[in-house]
Amino acid sequence: MAGQGTPATALLVKRGIAHRTHPYRVAPDTPNYGALVAAALGVPPERVFKSLVTEVDGALTVAVVPVTGELDLKALAAAVGGKRAALAERAVAERATGYVRGGISPLGQRRRLPTVLDESALDLPTIYVSAGRRGLQLEMTAADLVALTEARTAALQTR
Repeated sequence: MAGQGTPATALLVKRGIAHRTHPYRVAPDTPNYGALVAAALGVPPERVFKSLVTEVDGALTVAVVPVTGELDLKALAAAVGGKRAALAERAVAERATGYVRGGISPLGQRRRLPTVLDESALDLPTIYVSAGRRGLQLEMTAADLVALTEARTAALQTR
């Protein structure tokens, strides 16, 4: 797909990881953005994951959770052996990853950050994550995402 290369897709190609890219059109500041992305792609929303840059005890960490749920910050902190977690400021997240909000991918970041993937991803045949640009998603296996990011898995959604 010409013109759709990002650091995330370049990494997948370089490593020979099976994936598919899926363009979509959803305005970035639309409420319930993730659910609308899933609808635009024609996939169940529990298969679409958002990448949230957080700070756990002052260290940047990426949480990858389904768009259907909210991130449990206490669970994230516990998953990485920390005490306190909070969402990182937008500018901090963009500077560290090299991506803009709404297009932050867990792959191909400017500075590779520790990553935690919600364990629900392991039960799905493939998941969708940002390809590193608004309007483009990657479809891949959770196992490949874990291997590439050296992610931990944990229950990260509020119940």
